[in-house]
Amino acid sequence: MTAPALITLAHGSRDPRSAATISALTELVACMRPSLRVEPAFLELAEPNFADVVDRLVAEGIDEIVVVPLLLTEAYHAKSDVPAVVAAAEARHPGLKIKATKVLGVEGVFFDVLDKRLREALADARVRELDALVLAAAGSSDPVANAMVSRAARAWGARHKLPTIAAFASMAPPAAGEAVRAHRADGRRHVAVGSLFLAPGFLPDRVAELALEAGAVAVAKPLGVDEGVAQVILARYAVGSLDLVPLDALFA
Repeated sequence: MTAPALITLAHGSRDPRSAATISALTELVACMRPSLRVEPAFLELAEPNFADVVDRLVAEGIDEIVVVPLLLTEAYHAKSDVPAVVAAAEARHPGLKIKATKVLGVEGVFFDVLDKRLREALADARVRELDALVLAAAGSSDPVANAMVSRAARAWGARHKLPTIAAFASMAPPAAGEAVRAHRADGRRHVAVGSLFLAPGFLPDRVAELALEAGAVAVAKPLGVDEGVAQVILARYAVGSLDLVPLDALFA
């Protein structure tokens, strides 16, 4: 029995660095599971488009697909866009079994990746002392998604025993610069910023610009291509694959 194909589904960006990062991350996943068919796809603004990838896989005879949304919060794209494109794929291909998993979210291993990116940024900036952190994410109109980022910021801060403020690039306050200034108003002068983004693009660039203008000593790059992230993708895939198996087959 052939394992279902895996599509890593990102939102997409006009910034070519974003698509390149998602493609490289997907390639890492494929290298970790060489027997598995793995393809990247995007909801919009980048190629290949999700519908085109599904159509191509079906044309090749693949009839089971697990879709892992490369999203870090359960916001609008997770609740609306992903279910819509999956439903459209089912409608176009009546014999296709296709399952979207839950989003990546913020798993514990991601804090290891955040730390790695922060160490790289501190080394580049030749900074050896920190007294506060900011954890910056995209931001959402969904307060539940923003609250999840705030929880992640508290957990990351507790890990380092440093005061940490969640900041957002859009849709919600505070912006990264405001968060840095809030720390500095409390007398903290060595503030670094972690980037809770999967790939580079306009929003992470904006975070870095505002944070540095406000006096941050270093701004980490997004999570990017990392085995920890790839492991979470494969874990989501494993659960999604089981969900495609009929219950009577599981207990036969």
